[in-house]
Amino acid sequence: MRINQYITHNKKRAEARTRKTSKPRSIPISQLSERSYAARDHALHVLAAMRRDPNLSLTHAAKLQGVKRETVRKYFPSALPKAADGRYRITTSDRYVATLFVPGADGTPVSVKTRSSKERAQIGQYLRDLGRYLRGNRDALSEWHGKKIAGVELLTAGPTLKAIEPALSDFSLYRTFNGGAV
Repeated sequence: MRINQYITHNKKRAEARTRKTSKPRSIPISQLSERSYAARDHALHVLAAMRRDPNLSLTHAAKLQGVKRETVRKYFPSALPKAADGRYRITTSDRYVATLFVPGADGTPVSVKTRSSKERAQIGQYLRDLGRYLRGNRDALSEWHGKKIAGVELLTAGPTLKAIEPALSDFSLYRTFNGGAV
């Protein structure tokens, strides 16, 4: 009887040790400090730059965005698998969450919680086309009529856009909806 108790006690201690050495869980985005959130945002820009230019290395892309490559690996480990040659390669897409902003019907920013790199790219394309529309290309938003991204309907109505145009100048679009100058 005593031997069984001893074995059980040792098993519990061994299990407790393995739990302590397991990989720590990631911190939810909402609990990140302002500085950590900014670092994560810059790291997200590194991923986007590497997707735009496949020849761009992780180190060079990180330097361009002003973060260390270790920071990018810390926040987005599965987006950067190591290739056979030892370099980090970017995946074609990811499932990381990010909050972006699009203009609402009254000109104020509406937050969109994106859940993939493809949704983030779509919002970027929509904002690009919105800028083209505001510069006079009336057909620029035709592909976006009735479309939603992450459950948020995109603003494409001409009369509404005309009414809120002062709030949607190129400068305010860039500063407000894209997080400001980097």
